[in-house]
Amino acid sequence: MEVHAAITVRGLVQGVGYRWFVNHHAVQLGLKGVVRNNYDGTVSVEVEGDRSLVEELLQQLKLGPRSAQVNDLRVEWSEPKNLFLGFSIK
Repeated sequence: MEVHAAITVRGLVQGVGYRWFVNHHAVQLGLKGVVRNNYDGTVSVEVEGDRSLVEELLQQLKLGPRSAQVNDLRVEWSEPKNLFLGFSIK
């Protein structure tokens, strides 16, 4: 089942290669979407694809790269919006 997930990641997730980490894993899983830094120090991920693959990405996001420290991960599920052609870093 195709889904859209809007994810907010809190912790030490900026300046540690977190967006590149997200991009790498999302592309490997064949997911579409975007990852961006927010002014409040969080990282936002919008991702679309098969729910099982999105859940696999979520497991990776909880870990992050070695230098990151993920304290909290919030997910809002919805129907896919089909806004993305691939995965990108903003």
